[in-house]
Amino acid sequence: MAPSDRSPIHILVIRFSALGDVAMTVPVLRALLQQHPEVHITVLTRGFFKPLFSQLENVTVFEADLKGKHKGPFGLWKLYTELKARGLDGVADLHNVLRTNVLRYYFQLGGIPFFQLDKARRDKKVLTALKNKVFKPLKSTHQRYADVFAEMDLPLDLSKVSLYSKEKLFDSILKHIGREPKKWVGIAPFAAHEGKMYPLALMKKVIELLGSTQRYKLLLFGGGKKEQAALENLAETDSNCIVIAEKLSLHEELALISNLDLMLSMDSANGHLAAMYDIPVVTLWGVTHPYAGFAPFGQDLNNSLLADRTKYPLIPTSIYGNKIPRGYETVMETISAEAVVTKIKEVLGD
Repeated sequence: MAPSDRSPIHILVIRFSALGDVAMTVPVLRALLQQHPEVHITVLTRGFFKPLFSQLENVTVFEADLKGKHKGPFGLWKLYTELKARGLDGVADLHNVLRTNVLRYYFQLGGIPFFQLDKARRDKKVLTALKNKVFKPLKSTHQRYADVFAEMDLPLDLSKVSLYSKEKLFDSILKHIGREPKKWVGIAPFAAHEGKMYPLALMKKVIELLGSTQRYKLLLFGGGKKEQAALENLAETDSNCIVIAEKLSLHEELALISNLDLMLSMDSANGHLAAMYDIPVVTLWGVTHPYAGFAPFGQDLNNSLLADRTKYPLIPTSIYGNKIPRGYETVMETISAEAVVTKIKEVLGD
């Protein structure tokens, strides 16, 4: 697809949700723009995610109104006509869901080349099978995204990409967390499904152990009133523990994340957000597993703390953490709070 004279190429990149999956596109798009400077990208996504792309040059974000004017087949047709008017040379669908398949049909009718993510559903089904499991690492989601561009004659080397730089800290951020000369550790204890969540009682112990050193500012990330209440309870453990949830905009949260010394997260979005800025990430894994391809970009796999597969050999039991076989409800308890704290101190050089 890339012409030999390196004339400008305009590509539409589609990825609607979820936050973590959208964040995973960022290092790949960064590599695309660095290695193919002739490319201009329009990202089709939810408007809420626009701040994720703030450091990407030659990128325009087109907001999809999937609950309003772009809802349903006729709304998607309207979306297609709006996008086609932008003069696209090709479409990279990094989502591959029903909506994007409808759009694929429209773009193909319009003669615009359309390339689509291979989700490797069969391989993931075998990896998470309860019987006849094949336990081996699958291709990373980042590489699957890159493969879409390779099909467009825009090959990428993901080992050669410079990630986002730190963003400026706003006064609105500093008034919440203060300016004490301590290392900033982000903690994101929640995930979309229970099978990926570290027990809050153990997370409280992690906070107590870290807080007792008086060396860290512990910043708790999350969202929603229910999570905020649980975070407030965790924060009572230590005066150096501060709840960030619901107090900052996404743009402000990203700026704060970019200035962390480390992020502790589940197999969830905050790990991917930190990885965008090359922040060290320690991840905790329950019934999911890095072999499914969702580890944060560029991170040392030794920083992934895993539930005990000797005791729970069916792990991973699902890709998203929503399938928990009987007896696997407490797999995360095999990761001790002491092991988490030890790993954090090791990564921080403490």
